[in-house]
Amino acid sequence: MTGPDPASPGTEETLEPQVTAAESADAPSDGQHSDDRREIVAPRSGTEPAAETTADPSPEPTAADDAAAERPSVLSVRDLHVSFRSRYGRGRALAVDGVDLDIAPGEIVALVGESGCGKSTLARALTGLVKPTSGQVLHDGAPVSYTSRALKAYRRGVQLVLQDPTGALNPRRTVYEAVAEGLRIHGKSALGAFPDEKSKVADALSRAGLRPPERFVNLRPHQLSGGQRQRVVIAGALVLDPEVLVADEPVASLDASVRGEILRLLLDLRTTAGLSALVVTHDLGLAWNIADRVAVMYLGRVVETGTVEEVLTDPQHPYTKALLSVVAESGTEAVILSGETPDSAAIPSGCRFHPRCPLLASGEAERLGIAHRCLTEDPAPLPAGGRHAACHAAA
Repeated sequence: MTGPDPASPGTEETLEPQVTAAESADAPSDGQHSDDRREIVAPRSGTEPAAETTADPSPEPTAADDAAAERPSVLSVRDLHVSFRSRYGRGRALAVDGVDLDIAPGEIVALVGESGCGKSTLARALTGLVKPTSGQVLHDGAPVSYTSRALKAYRRGVQLVLQDPTGALNPRRTVYEAVAEGLRIHGKSALGAFPDEKSKVADALSRAGLRPPERFVNLRPHQLSGGQRQRVVIAGALVLDPEVLVADEPVASLDASVRGEILRLLLDLRTTAGLSALVVTHDLGLAWNIADRVAVMYLGRVVETGTVEEVLTDPQHPYTKALLSVVAESGTEAVILSGETPDSAAIPSGCRFHPRCPLLASGEAERLGIAHRCLTEDPAPLPAGGRHAACHAAA
């Protein structure tokens, strides 16, 4: 189906069904990548945890950890903490509280959690927009320096894709100017093998699925559909040939059919350019479709990690089970967590999830003999690799 020309006024609407028809004819449709989607397999029924153990709460290294340690990481964080002054004057809010995470070359990692869990703050720390309170961000094994010159070089290799393309693009600038901005900041060295800025911008637009690029370069954001605007934002990142994309809710503001096209684009970039990505999302269904590994975050800390198949078909942490239960394809009864996420300036003692934990509320933790530990003992932060869950019932 051939949609209207993207310059026509009909493409300004982003929420109506006809918007998706305005996508470039060369952009892949959602139906074209149905083979890449996985079928979600329901987790083990109920919230039955593993049998009680007397093992130390600190996770023991496993063979999977050793294999992960041998694989080089293009981007890592070690014992990362980011805190801010509390808005209510009650000390410091721990937005990120001891996170270890690795992203290997060509790997897509999904960072999953509710709003307010700290995942966007972690994403900004990875791109140098927030300086860690303590801990390290490592790029190709070397600690990131926070001098202006070092950050400029670092950000060329690690690019951020924001959630809202409308807010990310200047309405007064053309598509060409938006994509060329990074080249003008980083100078001629960013051109690589391309003879000039124009050819480099055209290549980035083509790689982002906006073909032919000449059709889009003189348009402004209001003349594009929502999916096309997000492709322009991605082209602005690709023009610098980054090693890693940090995508913060990259499809949250798009129609369902357009989401598939953007996810397909990210998968294609991984295949053709070896691009790594950290995809921040609250949607476990999206993580299932695109990610190699999943890290589930709650109240500033990763509480479960593993491959996407391990985490989403056999979740170990009750928080992960609750998140997965509300996915339509999970086939399990929805678990409604009580209360709200606690204030990050007043993290509960013991396990930070215990005020909302179904195991405690149902008496299952008492039956397993771990209730006291849940209330008093904070599970240790998880290592970056392998399969782990920060839960006394899964220890």
